[in-house]
Amino acid sequence: MRTSLFLILASFVISFPSSASVRADQAWTWVEQGALLLDVRTPAEFDAGHLTHAINTPLAELEQQVKLIPRTQPIVVYCRSGQRSAHAEKLLHQFGFTRVHNGGGYLEMQR
Repeated sequence: MRTSLFLILASFVISFPSSASVRADQAWTWVEQGALLLDVRTPAEFDAGHLTHAINTPLAELEQQVKLIPRTQPIVVYCRSGQRSAHAEKLLHQFGFTRVHNGGGYLEMQR
């Protein structure tokens, strides 16, 4: 009985992608449809490697740079792990941006 339950649960878990991969897939769908790709990591992190077409707007500077971001374009934000991008997503919503998606971390966003 335990073995059967384990096999059922294991197949259930394996059949669904991780939330990180779903988040990254959704982000790439947005980017392919014309979303602005913002990397909110530090300039040093950005210079060490970034996604093609990404614009570096460090989280620490986002409030000062918000006026330069087009309000009509969807935005995908990412960072190293997804925490700064979650903060950036929330901040952009506070500034009135409605189409913002947290792509998560750099590694999960790489294709």
